Amino acid sequence: MQTKRRVFLKGSLAASAAGLAVGAGLLSPRTVLASEWPTAAFDATKMDAALTELFGSGDVTESGDVSVKAPDIAENGAVVPVTVESSIAEAKKVAIFVSKNPTPLVASFDLSGANPFVSTRIRMGETDDVTGVVEAGGKLYSASKEVKVTIGGCGG
Repeated sequence: MQTKRRVFLKGSLAASAAGLAVGAGLLSPRTVLASEWPTAAFDATKMDAALTELFGSGDVTESGDVSVKAPDIAENGAVVPVTVESSIAEAKKVAIFVSKNPTPLVASFDLSGANPFVSTRIRMGETDDVTGVVEAGGKLYSASKEVKVTIGGCGG
Protein backbone atom coordinates (compact mmCIF):
# COMPACT_ATOMS: atom_id res chain seq x y z
CA MET A 1 0.00 0.00 0.00
CA GLN A 2 2.82 2.41 0.85
CA THR A 3 4.50 1.91 -2.55
CA LYS A 4 1.31 2.74 -4.48
CA ARG A 5 0.90 5.92 -2.46
CA ARG A 6 4.47 7.04 -3.23
CA VAL A 7 4.05 6.33 -6.95
CA PHE A 8 0.78 8.25 -6.96
CA LEU A 9 2.32 11.23 -5.14
CA LYS A 10 5.38 11.32 -7.44
CA GLY A 11 3.14 11.14 -10.53
CA SER A 12 0.85 13.85 -9.20
CA LEU A 13 3.79 16.12 -8.41
CA ALA A 14 5.33 15.60 -11.86
CA ALA A 15 2.01 16.22 -13.64
CA SER A 16 1.33 19.40 -11.66
CA ALA A 17 4.86 20.70 -12.33
CA ALA A 18 4.45 20.05 -16.06
CA GLY A 19 1.04 21.72 -15.97
CA LEU A 20 2.46 24.79 -14.29
CA ALA A 21 5.31 24.98 -16.83
CA VAL A 22 2.87 24.77 -19.76
CA GLY A 23 0.55 27.30 -18.14
CA ALA A 24 3.42 29.71 -17.60
CA GLY A 25 4.48 29.36 -21.23
CA LEU A 26 7.79 27.72 -20.37
CA LEU A 27 6.99 24.58 -22.36
CA SER A 28 5.53 25.19 -25.78
CA PRO A 29 6.38 23.92 -29.27
CA ARG A 30 7.38 27.42 -30.34
CA THR A 31 9.81 27.70 -27.40
CA VAL A 32 11.28 24.25 -27.95
CA LEU A 33 11.71 24.74 -31.71
CA ALA A 34 12.42 28.47 -31.63
CA SER A 35 15.63 28.23 -33.63
CA GLU A 36 13.86 26.45 -36.50
CA TRP A 37 10.40 28.01 -36.32
CA PRO A 38 9.66 29.80 -39.67
CA THR A 39 7.98 32.84 -38.12
CA ALA A 40 8.17 35.01 -41.24
CA ALA A 41 6.56 32.29 -43.38
CA PHE A 42 3.64 31.85 -40.98
CA ASP A 43 3.20 35.62 -40.67
CA ALA A 44 3.21 36.28 -44.44
CA THR A 45 -0.13 37.50 -45.84
CA LYS A 46 0.51 36.48 -49.48
CA MET A 47 1.11 32.92 -50.69
CA ASP A 48 4.16 33.87 -52.80
CA ALA A 49 5.82 35.53 -49.82
CA ALA A 50 5.07 32.53 -47.58
CA LEU A 51 6.53 30.14 -50.18
CA THR A 52 9.69 32.21 -50.49
CA GLU A 53 10.11 32.54 -46.72
CA LEU A 54 9.54 28.83 -46.08
CA PHE A 55 11.41 27.24 -49.00
CA GLY A 56 13.70 30.05 -50.20
CA SER A 57 11.99 29.99 -53.60
CA GLY A 58 8.53 30.52 -55.04
CA ASP A 59 9.19 28.39 -58.14
CA VAL A 60 6.64 25.55 -57.83
CA THR A 61 5.88 22.87 -60.44
CA GLU A 62 2.48 21.13 -60.63
CA SER A 63 3.06 17.38 -60.29
CA GLY A 64 0.95 14.26 -60.61
CA ASP A 65 3.20 12.68 -57.97
CA VAL A 66 1.64 14.91 -55.29
CA SER A 67 -1.98 14.46 -54.23
CA VAL A 68 -4.25 16.49 -51.99
CA LYS A 69 -7.28 14.80 -50.49
CA ALA A 70 -9.97 17.00 -48.95
CA PRO A 71 -13.78 17.10 -49.01
CA ASP A 72 -15.47 18.75 -51.99
CA ILE A 73 -17.72 20.66 -49.57
CA ALA A 74 -16.72 21.57 -46.03
CA GLU A 75 -19.79 22.37 -43.95
CA ASN A 76 -17.62 24.01 -41.31
CA GLY A 77 -14.48 25.85 -42.38
CA ALA A 78 -13.07 25.62 -38.86
CA VAL A 79 -12.41 21.88 -39.24
CA VAL A 80 -11.46 20.72 -42.75
CA PRO A 81 -9.65 17.35 -42.98
CA VAL A 82 -6.75 17.44 -45.47
CA THR A 83 -4.26 14.78 -46.53
CA VAL A 84 -1.18 15.47 -48.65
CA GLU A 85 0.90 12.60 -49.95
CA SER A 86 3.55 12.08 -52.58
CA SER A 87 5.39 9.33 -54.38
CA ILE A 88 8.45 11.55 -54.85
CA ALA A 89 11.48 9.96 -53.20
CA GLU A 90 13.52 11.76 -50.56
CA ALA A 91 10.95 14.46 -49.77
CA LYS A 92 12.23 16.77 -47.04
CA LYS A 93 9.26 19.00 -46.33
CA VAL A 94 5.50 19.13 -46.89
CA ALA A 95 3.49 22.34 -46.52
CA ILE A 96 -0.22 23.16 -46.85
CA PHE A 97 -1.41 26.53 -48.16
CA VAL A 98 -4.81 28.23 -48.50
CA SER A 99 -4.22 31.47 -50.41
CA LYS A 100 -7.39 33.31 -49.28
CA ASN A 101 -6.75 32.73 -45.58
CA PRO A 102 -5.42 35.75 -43.65
CA THR A 103 -2.10 33.85 -43.41
CA PRO A 104 -1.86 31.39 -46.33
CA LEU A 105 0.66 28.98 -44.77
CA VAL A 106 -1.52 26.63 -42.75
CA ALA A 107 0.96 23.87 -41.85
CA SER A 108 4.56 22.87 -42.44
CA PHE A 109 6.06 19.45 -41.75
CA ASP A 110 9.78 18.56 -41.78
CA LEU A 111 10.08 14.90 -42.70
CA SER A 112 13.81 14.00 -42.54
CA GLY A 113 13.51 10.52 -44.07
CA ALA A 114 9.83 9.81 -43.37
CA ASN A 115 7.29 8.96 -46.03
CA PRO A 116 5.80 12.09 -47.62
CA PHE A 117 2.33 11.62 -46.09
CA VAL A 118 0.63 14.09 -43.75
CA SER A 119 -2.94 14.26 -42.57
CA THR A 120 -4.35 17.08 -40.47
CA ARG A 121 -7.33 19.37 -39.99
CA ILE A 122 -7.12 22.99 -41.12
CA ARG A 123 -9.16 26.19 -40.97
CA MET A 124 -10.50 27.87 -44.09
CA GLY A 125 -12.14 31.27 -44.19
CA GLU A 126 -13.91 30.78 -47.52
CA THR A 127 -14.06 28.60 -50.62
CA ASP A 128 -10.56 28.22 -52.04
CA ASP A 129 -7.94 25.79 -53.31
CA VAL A 130 -5.99 23.81 -50.73
CA THR A 131 -2.45 23.48 -52.08
CA GLY A 132 0.05 20.88 -50.94
CA VAL A 133 3.71 21.63 -51.65
CA VAL A 134 6.44 18.99 -51.38
CA GLU A 135 10.16 19.84 -51.33
CA ALA A 136 12.39 17.11 -52.76
CA GLY A 137 15.80 17.28 -54.38
CA GLY A 138 15.92 21.05 -54.06
CA LYS A 139 12.73 21.48 -56.14
CA LEU A 140 9.13 22.25 -55.19
CA TYR A 141 6.20 20.16 -56.43
CA SER A 142 2.53 20.89 -55.79
CA ALA A 143 -1.06 19.81 -56.25
CA SER A 144 -4.32 21.59 -55.41
CA LYS A 145 -7.93 20.73 -54.64
CA GLU A 146 -10.84 23.15 -54.42
CA VAL A 147 -12.85 22.99 -51.21
CA LYS A 148 -16.18 24.80 -51.00
CA VAL A 149 -16.79 26.20 -47.52
CA THR A 150 -20.34 26.86 -46.34
CA ILE A 151 -19.48 28.33 -42.91
CA GLY A 152 -16.18 30.22 -42.60
CA GLY A 153 -13.67 29.17 -39.97
CA CYS A 154 -11.24 32.10 -39.97
CA GLY A 155 -13.34 34.71 -38.26
CA GLY A 156 -16.29 34.34 -40.65
